[in-house]
Amino acid sequence: MYSQKVLDEFFNPQNVGVIKGASGVGKVGNPACGDIMKVYILVEDGKIVDAKFQTFGCAAAIASSSVATRMIIGKTLEEALKITNQDVLKELGGEMPASKIHCSILAEEAIRAAVDNYHKKQARGGAAADDDDDEE
Repeated sequence: MYSQKVLDEFFNPQNVGVIKGASGVGKVGNPACGDIMKVYILVEDGKIVDAKFQTFGCAAAIASSSVATRMIIGKTLEEALKITNQDVLKELGGEMPASKIHCSILAEEAIRAAVDNYHKKQARGGAAADDDDDEE
């Protein structure tokens, strides 16, 4: 069902965890399947210097989160926003069951939500856009 690359990412995910005091946090979910992704980013001088994730979901969701966080580290915010679910799928070897493609879409949405949260925090002078965003 899953490609070897997806299984490798699932069994050995990178960037799992929380960034305390994150610059931005994006939380997305799919009520139909129950997958929930939370992506934390640390931004310095307009560049994402670290990213972590917490994902409750299937192997494809965890693999997509792992790959997505790895893809955005070292990128500017603008470059991170250009990453699509197709880029995540390609990084996962281009193979994902049709019923699991939504996991790569969630990864793209989580990146966008984290960058959006970063911008909201900046507009508020660096204060948390949502009180609990960087507490979990």
